[in-house]
Amino acid sequence: MLVEVKDKVVSTQIFDQKFVCDLNACKGACCIKGDAGAPLALEEVDILEESLDQIKPYLRDEGIKAIDEQGVFYMDQDNEPVTTLVNDAECAFVFFDEKGITKCGIEQAHKEGKIDFKKPISCHLYPIRTKVFEDFTALNYDKWDICAPACDCGSKLDIPVFKFLKEPLIRAYGEEFFKELEVVSKELKDQGY
Repeated sequence: MLVEVKDKVVSTQIFDQKFVCDLNACKGACCIKGDAGAPLALEEVDILEESLDQIKPYLRDEGIKAIDEQGVFYMDQDNEPVTTLVNDAECAFVFFDEKGITKCGIEQAHKEGKIDFKKPISCHLYPIRTKVFEDFTALNYDKWDICAPACDCGSKLDIPVFKFLKEPLIRAYGEEFFKELEVVSKELKDQGY
C-alpha cells in the first residue's frame, strides 16, 4: 500500500516492517554485495571529488587504486551515478575493521572531523530506496535477504524502518516530514493496519 506524505509517495512497509541494522551478524554486507555501487546525487559526486584527499587515508589500497583509475563514480545501467566498485563487488570507499565488519571511509573521515559530509544519503537511508519522478519522490522499502538479521533485530526491539531511519530521513527531507511520518504511522495503527 502507498500513502502520500507531503510531496512524497511512501510505501506503508516503512511503517510495518521492523528493522535495526545488526552489523555483528551481517558484517555490513550491503556495502560489498549487489549489482552496482551506492546511488549518488550529482552534488554528492562533487563533494566526494572535493573531499577525496581527506577520505583516502581511511581507504584500502585497492579502493584508492579503483578510484584513481575510474574516479569516485560511474554511471550504472539506469544512467545514474553510483560509487566506484573494487572488482565489480565492494564499494571502493569501504574498509574492514578488526572484526571483519565493513565500514565506510567517508563516514570515518566525517566522524574524525576531516569532512562535513557524513556519507551518501542513499547509504544513510538504506533500506529505504528513493526514486525521483517529475511530480513526486517515491520512498520504498528494499527487502534484501542479507538484511534478515536486521529484520530479526528490529522485530525483537519493535522498531519500524522509519523510526530506525529517523536521522537520515530528517537529513534528507526535514523535521516536519518526519513528524508527518509519525502521524501517518499512528493513523495506520488506529485503522488496524
